[in-house]
Amino acid sequence: MKLLIFAHTPPPHHGQSYMVKLMLDGFGGDCRRQKGKSPDGHGIECYHVNARFSKTLEDVGEFQGTKIFLILFYCLQALWCRLRYGVTNLYYVPAPGKSVAVYRDWLVMLICRPFFKNIILHWHAAGLAKWLETSVQIRSRAITYRLFKPVDLSIVLSRFNVADAEKLLSRRVRVVGNGIPDPCPDFVATVLPRRQARLALRKNLPAGGISTAVDFEKYGGDHRGIKVLYLAHCTRGKGLFDTLEAVALANANLARAGAPVRVQLTVAGEFIHASEQAEFEARIARPDLQAGNGPAATSCVTYLGFAGGERKRQAFVESDIFCFPTYYHAESFGLVVVEALAFGLPVVTTRWRSTPEILPPDYAGLVDPQSPEQIAEALVRLSTSDFAEPLREFFLRRFSLEQYLGGLAAAIRSVEQE
Repeated sequence: MKLLIFAHTPPPHHGQSYMVKLMLDGFGGDCRRQKGKSPDGHGIECYHVNARFSKTLEDVGEFQGTKIFLILFYCLQALWCRLRYGVTNLYYVPAPGKSVAVYRDWLVMLICRPFFKNIILHWHAAGLAKWLETSVQIRSRAITYRLFKPVDLSIVLSRFNVADAEKLLSRRVRVVGNGIPDPCPDFVATVLPRRQARLALRKNLPAGGISTAVDFEKYGGDHRGIKVLYLAHCTRGKGLFDTLEAVALANANLARAGAPVRVQLTVAGEFIHASEQAEFEARIARPDLQAGNGPAATSCVTYLGFAGGERKRQAFVESDIFCFPTYYHAESFGLVVVEALAFGLPVVTTRWRSTPEILPPDYAGLVDPQSPEQIAEALVRLSTSDFAEPLREFFLRRFSLEQYLGGLAAAIRSVEQE
């Protein structure tokens, strides 16, 4: 089966571009750059148009005149592949509910759709259906429906996201959750002992237990600290500022209760808006996010900036809890939650769209969106809960790269089989 992949790979790096790269690599890469190489076991020959419209995260979804020319350029590449290599199946990632991105989709469908037999949409973002019903004029809604008139297949990441595909009357809808390469293959040998030892130290502290100097060195710094990690784009919608408020509240509650521990927050990720970065810096300088008084006071918050590769791995390994209280308007899957599960890291996250589907049934770390008080309570509660092995096992059962590629390939091949 020949497939034209009209989607971009990093940079810029975010969940959608990363998953497209994993899919492309898993299916054997771009056939035009793999001459003489037969398709891999998934039976799909890929022809990739790297439709990158933005150079940075700040540019994503924003209007720029050059993007119109890029749309035409990428569409011409797609049509060339259609005619030169006989590719009849078009894979495309539709936009979330944002005007400029939807207008881009209009142009791509208008130019490319008549030339391809089968159209496959992969919904990496969520919220288009609600946006069409509540935020645009009837004319824009009608044009979207007309240009996306029933496609052959829509692939969604969760049951929640089926609504977007059904809104555009897709002929078939398949649910295929994301999967990633295991980022922590040495979990049992190196990470689990650390998790268990730090948990034991925290449980013993209220009873007067004191760790030895050896424990202190071996298991990563202050045994009186609950190490919380926020790793995502540093925006309000992803929950950054709710996390800050929750840490301040949790530490105030712990101090009032006379507890010997405090929450220490590490923030990793890029700021998209300078105004939010300035607000972040001002907020972490306030007294309720400082440890100690006067000139000797130190911040309870450490900012790493963008963390990738080994730096990202270390951030997950050295943390006790992962906090991701998102209410982002286009949140679809929360790939960072899956990464946290791979490290056996307890997660505090929101009951927002499909996020609960990523976690085990009746998971104890779910909170309401925009609820710092609930987040603060969950951070303290999960700090003495043993979730490391169950969460790691849940990751292995549900989110392996092999499962993802196999399910995705089967869904894509179904458009020709049926």
